[in-house]
Amino acid sequence: MKRVLSGIQPSGVLTLGNYIGAIQNFVKLQHDHQCFFMVVDLHAVTVPQEPEALREQSRTVAELYLAAGIDPNKASVYLQSTVPEHAELGWLLTTLTYMGELERMTQFKDKSAGKESVGAGLFTYPSLMAADILLYNTDLVPVGDDQKQHLELTRDLAQRFNSRFGNTFTVPEPYIQEVGARIMSLDDASKKMSKSNPNAGSFITLLDPPDVIRKKISRAVTDSGREVRFDPKEKPEVSNLLSIYSHCSGLSVKEIEAKYEGQGYGPFKKDLAEQVVGVLEPLQQRFREIRESDMIFDVLKKGAAEASEVAAPILRQVKERMGFVQP
Repeated sequence: MKRVLSGIQPSGVLTLGNYIGAIQNFVKLQHDHQCFFMVVDLHAVTVPQEPEALREQSRTVAELYLAAGIDPNKASVYLQSTVPEHAELGWLLTTLTYMGELERMTQFKDKSAGKESVGAGLFTYPSLMAADILLYNTDLVPVGDDQKQHLELTRDLAQRFNSRFGNTFTVPEPYIQEVGARIMSLDDASKKMSKSNPNAGSFITLLDPPDVIRKKISRAVTDSGREVRFDPKEKPEVSNLLSIYSHCSGLSVKEIEAKYEGQGYGPFKKDLAEQVVGVLEPLQQRFREIRESDMIFDVLKKGAAEASEVAAPILRQVKERMGFVQP
């Protein structure tokens, strides 16, 4: 059985893009693999966070994991900060990471652009991400296209450590969906759907009410013409909506194209909205039940204990091989 690890930052309300690009994968993978799904709160504080907002969002993300179908009896669900081995291995790997490698990270360039001062945590973030993955000798990492560069650094660090100190870490492989791995913004298909976009109409959150979802999709930008056709180069906006439709309905893109041949964008967008509502309404109901029960705290404690049971001996081996005294 292969090990799988992934996580989502609690830096805002999760979007439909998070659900299609990540959480749907988590739900599938839990049945055939040993899975560790984190709320990556240590990564969230690489940029300023309001303490109460961080606390609330960390809980919400964990509850949405469960509402979406992650079973805590099949996968370990926990907060990154409650497994101290993450921070410790993160520091040890930072000492093996080169400045030039971190300077080349496009996410750092994007997030630091135009800012007078940038926290060191944002710069060293990829070393902590590498620790998250290597701490469990992870085989597969579900990642979007925007995280592939970080995973490549993780692979480099694993090989560097193994070469210098002896074979210790598994070199992980990416697990990437072909269609829908990166759901784009509803107002600009050249940008990823993101909760940080100042235009609230550009993304659908997992907790948006049905009428809000319908309004956002009705206002989603479409390409010129009226043909519902998947062509990311010529029709990026409609192709993005087709990806969403496919993942929410279970229909193939070809089946959707045939269904709306000659009908134009109006009927397509109206039906798309109902497909999204149909997926999110049951999830929202389950979320409310989980929130009212307070069960998440027991789930997170159990998940952290399971994670530490795997992580602690691996960290101990790393420290021993690096020359630390192990009393």
